[in-house]
Amino acid sequence: MVVLAFATVYIVWGSTYFFIQRALEGFPPFFLGAFRFIIAGLLMLGWSLMQGEKIFSWNVMKPAILTGLLLLFVGNGVVIWVEQFLPSAMVAIMVSSSPLWFVLLDKPKWSENLSNKSTILGLVVGFAGVILLFYEKIVDTMSSLNSGRDLFAMTLVVIGSMAWAGGSLYSKYNSVSTSATVNSTWQMLAAGIAFIPGAFFSGEFASVELSTIPANAWLATGYLIIFGSIAAFSAYVWLLKVQPATKVSTYAYVNPVVAVLLGVFFAHESITPLQISGLIVILGSVLLINLHKYRKPKQVAATV
Repeated sequence: MVVLAFATVYIVWGSTYFFIQRALEGFPPFFLGAFRFIIAGLLMLGWSLMQGEKIFSWNVMKPAILTGLLLLFVGNGVVIWVEQFLPSAMVAIMVSSSPLWFVLLDKPKWSENLSNKSTILGLVVGFAGVILLFYEKIVDTMSSLNSGRDLFAMTLVVIGSMAWAGGSLYSKYNSVSTSATVNSTWQMLAAGIAFIPGAFFSGEFASVELSTIPANAWLATGYLIIFGSIAAFSAYVWLLKVQPATKVSTYAYVNPVVAVLLGVFFAHESITPLQISGLIVILGSVLLINLHKYRKPKQVAATV
């Protein structure tokens, strides 16, 4: 189950950068966030009720709602909004700073994480690998950036990464329900409702015409709802409960790798030697972060 959950988060979330951009070709950002998460939340609510889950309890709802606002409204909402202006490669690199925030904000695990040299080295190496992976694209796009607007957008991405890490850790230590489905339900409904005022005040509700939205945008949004939200996000919430947060945070390094490989195999994009180097470095960083898992425990000699 752990391997399947990691594979889902790694592969599915690695593809969402592409599908978010496709969805934004037909849906404005706040409307997309509200539509995506409310539909996903309602689907999961129906499933939870069919399974007889204890879902309508304020003790269960309260931490899940706060987590959803931090993760999906602030963390994911920032990514949706800034992808209107910033290249996805730039966004992917800045989102990849989140594993570092996991270590800095996880106070109960400071003594364990900060004393684990392989974990710290793995986090630093992983971030360097992501920079290598997208270095050429970043150099190509730097000259076209609007300094004031895009600097603000990049600052928002950093804040969003901090909110994502903080919300993930809050969920890990404060969730009352043991059901990832119940937690995900309220997290997505809370985020979806939070997007509604933004869509209203920005005029998106008045301007959007569902009949004119292209089929590709509908299909991309459907993918984001079923796979990105229901499948991958539920797997992520469950992993936070059963695995160390630093290990779960490696998704932020692996997702860009998956995004690049999907582009190579399905969109016929080219891959350079520098990008291949970045892929190898990122793989090495994930191994470093998990190194203690592969080490055999030292045997203690028996005393007579």
